[in-house]
Amino acid sequence: MNFVSDVRILELPRHTRDDGEVVVAEAMQHVPFAIARLFVLRAPQGAERGHHAHRLCSQFMICVHGIVDILCDDGRSRRIFSLDRSNLALVVPPTIWNRVTFRQPASVLAVLCDRAYEEHDYIRDYSEFLAFREAVLS
Repeated sequence: MNFVSDVRILELPRHTRDDGEVVVAEAMQHVPFAIARLFVLRAPQGAERGHHAHRLCSQFMICVHGIVDILCDDGRSRRIFSLDRSNLALVVPPTIWNRVTFRQPASVLAVLCDRAYEEHDYIRDYSEFLAFREAVLS
């Protein structure tokens, strides 16, 4: 069972030049797992996504454009992480509820996962999430 204290923000290598920058995230070096899936979210300012937890899937989130806030919740404590630079990443382990809020127009969040999409891995109801956490911790 993971807790909010297990969620961590990482600073990725960023190589800048006059004509732009390159941010690097390599599996097993910066990303702490083998990558099985990538998905990208783009939403208008103020939109909220997520509102779920995973039973087994770990996520590595990078805001490649704009700013997003990610609320992480373990049922007992909560913390908001802001991804406001392209070289910041957030590692969210399984069993952590998350909500992503898009803070600027056309913000883009890339999410790397250690598992393929599995609908049964999602907990989409917050009261079910709290019951799941309580059952595992008891």
